[in-house]
Amino acid sequence: MDTFGLYVVTWNVATAEPPDDVNSVLQLNSPKKTDLYVIGLQEVKAAPLKFVTDLAFEDSWSHFFMNTLAPLGYIKVSSIRMQGLLLLFISKMEHVPFIRDIQVTYTRTGLYGYWGNKGGVSIRLSFYGHMLCFLNCHLTAHMNYASQRVDEFEYILDAQTFDTKNTPRILDHKVVFWFGDLNFRIEDHGMLFVRNCITSQRYNLLWSKDQLTMMKQKEATLQKFEEGPLDFQPTYKFDLNSDNYDTR
Repeated sequence: MDTFGLYVVTWNVATAEPPDDVNSVLQLNSPKKTDLYVIGLQEVKAAPLKFVTDLAFEDSWSHFFMNTLAPLGYIKVSSIRMQGLLLLFISKMEHVPFIRDIQVTYTRTGLYGYWGNKGGVSIRLSFYGHMLCFLNCHLTAHMNYASQRVDEFEYILDAQTFDTKNTPRILDHKVVFWFGDLNFRIEDHGMLFVRNCITSQRYNLLWSKDQLTMMKQKEATLQKFEEGPLDFQPTYKFDLNSDNYDTR
């Protein structure tokens, strides 16, 4: 297979239940063909009773996405859940015979590695002979912890291993997709300046103070990854069920 359409979703759902409609999230009306959906959620509701129920039965978010995608010829090939982190790998039925060597794993980084409210979950597999790995992370929050976020990411890369000879670690794969609620912030700029840049869509004025961009300049591990253009408004933090930035 020469080319295929991959659509990756990352979404901190803030313990909410699925909405009524997900067409816009999955871009179902797009003319571009999508062969694979990889969906990474953070802060899926993980209260003890809810979490146990989700383990015994399909969780509400997986059920929600598959109710939408299954009638369109998609099948859930693999998934992994660690408390509030959920990662789904969904494929068009025609590609399933060419998806092999699936393995999943997880790493906790919350509470010094004992709690799974933060960390990473991954799915690795062979797709038409190409070794791919998808890593969904939720890293530590707050402005002053950029270095700790990088440390957590590097710990996840070191800790996660797979039972395979040729690609035992994440970075051994041909392509690695890293996404999630990484929690990197915009430093130094005041809120008024940031809001003006957003309103006027001059996002380029914010790039130099983007923490991930800044950390990438001095962290060799981050330099192995390529980030797409930052041509969208900052994604943190909105009032629930609205497009309004946090008004608290």
